[in-house]
Amino acid sequence: MRIETTPLAGVLVVDLERRSDSRGAFMRVFCANELAQVLDGRHVVQSNHSSTAKAGTVRGMHFQHHPHAEMKLITCLHGSVWDVAVDLRSGSPTFLQWFAVELSCENPRLLVIPEGCAHGFQVLRPQSELLYFHTAPYIPEAEGGVPHDDPALDIPWPLPVSEVSQRDRAHLSIGPEFTGVIV
Repeated sequence: MRIETTPLAGVLVVDLERRSDSRGAFMRVFCANELAQVLDGRHVVQSNHSSTAKAGTVRGMHFQHHPHAEMKLITCLHGSVWDVAVDLRSGSPTFLQWFAVELSCENPRLLVIPEGCAHGFQVLRPQSELLYFHTAPYIPEAEGGVPHDDPALDIPWPLPVSEVSQRDRAHLSIGPEFTGVIV
């Protein structure tokens, strides 16, 4: 596993190694020893799988509020997505900036998103599947989100947005009074 930094502090891209032969392929997606410096004392406590049928669909931008904030490690098992992290951390030098990377089954990598950053993605190919590792369990009362099309973020989604859930459409826009989330 090769760990690369990004312009957003704590947001990392981890390149994974896939080994292939005539039988197929093998890839280690998670290794606590190799990711120890990334996890920095955190432990993965939950994993989730998502499947999205239609290209253009956007899911997100989600996060959990303190004290249930979570680090996420995300990889694509099938298809392709444009995965986005947005820095919502109060006092961060990259506050309200975003970073995106394409995750696909052909280019195996993990996107690491720390506490205080929102996460979302757009499906680039139909039937795309993601695997998530979380350092905190999902707590519905701690859920937060910002609109995928919030003008304060100005995220240029690569495809026309075809679908967004009602829940994600209900997120309130970031206003001038928003000073960030506590981590």
